[in-house]
Amino acid sequence: MERNTNRNGLVNMLTLLAVASAALGVARHSNTLAGLVAVIFLGIGALVAVVSWFQMRLEAREAMEKLELDELGRSKDSTLFESKDAEAYPARRSREQFEKYFVPAFTVLLLVAQGIGAWLMWQWLSKPGVNLRLSDSMFAMAIFGVFFLVQFLLGKYAVNLARIENNRLLRPGAGYLLLGAYLSLAVAVGLVLVQAGFERADLYLAYGLTAVLALVAAETLITLILEIYRPRIKGKVERPIYESRLVGLLGSPEGLVTTAAQALDYQFGFKVSETWFYRFLEKALGWLILMQVAALLLSTMFVVINPGEEALLERWGKPVEGRGLLKPGPHLKLPWPIDKVYRYQTEQIQHFLVGSVPEGDKPEPRLVLWTVSHSKEENFLVANRDAIGLSTTNQAGARRTPPVSLLTVSIPVQYQITNLPAWVYNNEDAPSLLQDLATREVTRYLATIDMGHIMGQGRLEASEELVRRIQAAADERSLGAHIISAGLQDLHPPVKVAPDYEKVVGAIQTRQAKILSAQADEIRTNAMSEAVAVGVTNRAAADRTVRVTGTLAQAALFTNQIPAYQAAPSVYLERAYLQAIAGASTNARKYVLLTTNTQDVLTFDLQDRIREDLLNLNVPPPKQ
Repeated sequence: MERNTNRNGLVNMLTLLAVASAALGVARHSNTLAGLVAVIFLGIGALVAVVSWFQMRLEAREAMEKLELDELGRSKDSTLFESKDAEAYPARRSREQFEKYFVPAFTVLLLVAQGIGAWLMWQWLSKPGVNLRLSDSMFAMAIFGVFFLVQFLLGKYAVNLARIENNRLLRPGAGYLLLGAYLSLAVAVGLVLVQAGFERADLYLAYGLTAVLALVAAETLITLILEIYRPRIKGKVERPIYESRLVGLLGSPEGLVTTAAQALDYQFGFKVSETWFYRFLEKALGWLILMQVAALLLSTMFVVINPGEEALLERWGKPVEGRGLLKPGPHLKLPWPIDKVYRYQTEQIQHFLVGSVPEGDKPEPRLVLWTVSHSKEENFLVANRDAIGLSTTNQAGARRTPPVSLLTVSIPVQYQITNLPAWVYNNEDAPSLLQDLATREVTRYLATIDMGHIMGQGRLEASEELVRRIQAAADERSLGAHIISAGLQDLHPPVKVAPDYEKVVGAIQTRQAKILSAQADEIRTNAMSEAVAVGVTNRAAADRTVRVTGTLAQAALFTNQIPAYQAAPSVYLERAYLQAIAGASTNARKYVLLTTNTQDVLTFDLQDRIREDLLNLNVPPPKQ
């Protein structure tokens, strides 16, 4: 029976190699993405089958060597074979070296192949330009059906043989053979769904198979880690570390029921698997699963559209006549996947950014500066109407300053879906198209507007113009969206030139401040000059008035003095003399000298007229 087992392992290996090669050609010819992922599984399964078959050959050689040594040990010259040295068992030593070094290295290589294959396929399937068009799908469907039939028959036989013979090395290849059969069937079913109108069925199936490949890679990694800490018991035969239990489960799902029965028997301590309830459950399990699936499908016939939402009802991928648009509330439909409902937030104000976008999940800073990068910048060309100096313009070969500048913008555009069927069906990807149209209009508009104007008093006007242009572009494509606003709050020069721009702005502000200061000084100087002139003029006029009035008063006084003089000349002269003396000696200190030979009575005012500042001097005390 060992020869049959080895022969079956060889057949598994050759079948997997042949099917993998043929499936690769068919998948590339028909451009089926799920078929390419299935080829990766078949290729990995072929490698596992090669290693397991080679390991079976080593164990067969070891068993043959043991039989030969036992036969020779019964002969008369048995003393020649009583040595316990390992050199007397070359086959066993080869097998031990193979399991010690090659098997772990191959498992690591297998892990790398599974991980890289899953990662590369996922990246390739996620590309926007992946080709979804199939060619000659009917031929590919038939070939993959043949692959399923061949692999299923050989794999089922190999799995049963491995279970009956308890051959641990036949299981890995047999498991991959059965898994390859189911994968071939899945690829054929995916091609059938594509022919039925589900154009992305092959892509979704490829995504699912890639996720399964990633799970198998994760299982291989965990197995390698556990193998490091696994206790080694001499003489105990262990499972090959390159064997995948997940692959075996997917290839033979009925083994899960047997495993569950054994676990229940061990847990409860008696044969639970032989009770009537377990037997009934085992027989009715299929019907129970079908009932659950039926209940699940029936539950998909009821759909409730939430407030603020609208939904599109599609039957086999096409809008339903008269019921294409579902309003908020409960609705009935055919079960999935016949009818599908796609919900959209039509009353919600949605937005996207044109230009710079935030970097990852970094929180927005509380203080945003031009000189500090706060987003992934995207620069736009904006007009610069500053006049170029004539000295630079007229010089031959001189570098001329271009009439444009760079401006970093982050413009949030807010919109609302007003016509849901037009939003979904008129264009393939309406949100991306609207964002591209907005970016185009922003680029065109900034190229025609002056940088200083849009960063200053022209922001409101620019925002209204951008809303008008984006709305016109959206209406031209029949997007069914209403543009609400386009915010221009985050406009600034690029971070690299922001310090220099601030210096230029500072210089302009300084120049304007000096101009205003000079104008203020001009106003102040002219006003003071005019005030001084008016003061001088007023003082001259007052002096003229004083002098004219005084002259007139003197003339009138002289005219009045003539009659008085003519009436009493001596009295007038004496009185005038005394008045002159009194006027001249008003502030003078007077001294009176008295004589003894006169009889006149004189009256004097003896009040002291010495100044207060002279009488109240603070004289310091004399020093001791």
